[in-house]
Amino acid sequence: MSALTLPRFAVVGHPNKGKSSIVAALAQNDSVEISSRSGTTLQAAAFKIRVDDASYTLIDTPGFQRPRRALAWLNQHASSADQRREAIALFVSSDDCAAQFPDEVALLKPISEGAAILYVVDGSRPYNPDYEAEMEILRWCGQPSMALINPIESEAHIDTWQQALSQFFKVVRVFNPMLADRLRRDEILEAFSVIAPEWRTQIDLVRANYTQQNQTRIVDAGKLLAETLELLCSYQLNQQTLSKSQAEKLKPVLEARYFAEMRAIESAAHRRLKEIFDYRNLDSEITDLPIEGDLFDTEKWVVWGLNRQQLALTAAIAGAGTGAAFDVATGGSSLLIGATTGALLAGGGTWFGADKIARSKVMGPPLGGFEARHGPSANRNFPYVVTGRFLGLLEALQNRTHARRDILTITDSTLQDKIDTLQSHQRKALTAAFHRLSSQKVVDDLPNTLRPLLEAMSKMTFK
Repeated sequence: MSALTLPRFAVVGHPNKGKSSIVAALAQNDSVEISSRSGTTLQAAAFKIRVDDASYTLIDTPGFQRPRRALAWLNQHASSADQRREAIALFVSSDDCAAQFPDEVALLKPISEGAAILYVVDGSRPYNPDYEAEMEILRWCGQPSMALINPIESEAHIDTWQQALSQFFKVVRVFNPMLADRLRRDEILEAFSVIAPEWRTQIDLVRANYTQQNQTRIVDAGKLLAETLELLCSYQLNQQTLSKSQAEKLKPVLEARYFAEMRAIESAAHRRLKEIFDYRNLDSEITDLPIEGDLFDTEKWVVWGLNRQQLALTAAIAGAGTGAAFDVATGGSSLLIGATTGALLAGGGTWFGADKIARSKVMGPPLGGFEARHGPSANRNFPYVVTGRFLGLLEALQNRTHARRDILTITDSTLQDKIDTLQSHQRKALTAAFHRLSSQKVVDDLPNTLRPLLEAMSKMTFK
């Protein structure tokens, strides 16, 4: 398919109606310049969205500035409907018009070259007949067109806008780029094929590839989480010394370095997760994310991991000596079965030192000298904490659109609720894997063990 026949859509409208936000949301591109200041977009900018072997182009344009005067010029150069397209072409190519109407020329040029029209209005503002000059100019272009009502502050005037817009545009949709998830974006893509049937095959391929892309992102996120868990759960620092006293003095230094490097590993993993979801400009500093409780503040671990009863139960499952205890503990829909929990705790349930992640040791190597060592973590809750924080970010990214420019805020995430959605055998596999991780043992095929948890969370996000 040639570049001229690929789907192209010019996003046009009055200044400050959210055109650039719509481009960013649909293109899933957080590099699109967005500002509350009117007139941020000064020149038309094309964003080619390629999804595997399919693509389409969105063109962000300046807003109308002098539509009534521009329409008056057009009326002077077209006495009948059959001359209107020719008048538009003359307007775009005229040096005088470029000087008098630079914004109108910039926004009409891609349309005159074959782009379809996406006209954007603010549904929180009252309808005004002044907009009719803009819509009439767009009608003169004779291109496939649809209108998007962007409720920037409210939906107070959507009905009146729909009544007016339906007289000028074949398709009218309400679309809030700040709240649009992938399902709403897909609805807009489907509408593209309605207004331009000649592009339906390519648009349908784009939609199918977006669905596949989301599945691939979940797989990639699972691989990243597995890699991060394996690295963090096995991480340790050591330093050889000549004497035991030197080794003892190094213990607090190693501890501080251990925690700093563990935080850096987690922060790097979170940056990579954002990149998987095409967030290249989202604040990538973990310290800038307002997460409640630090990864190493064990008193607040319940926010991201499991509480004492939940953790004690998983420990009992992982170390059960008989099939009966294992079956009873995992036969229900939750790891928090009251009777089972009570029975296990009454028998001496275990709390694996949640006040300490990793301990410092002074070792005497067989070849002489001494070694100060910190880590690895043997805390049973540690894999759950890392996973809970990772999924908290993943959930926030899936609920976010690329049009937003605020700092990402991650709310408290209950990991147990996500685990409860798994089937019994999936929960068993996850519990066994986390037990092996906290024991510094190899877990075979960890990404596939984690994948049902990520897929279940994705379904919860878009249900």
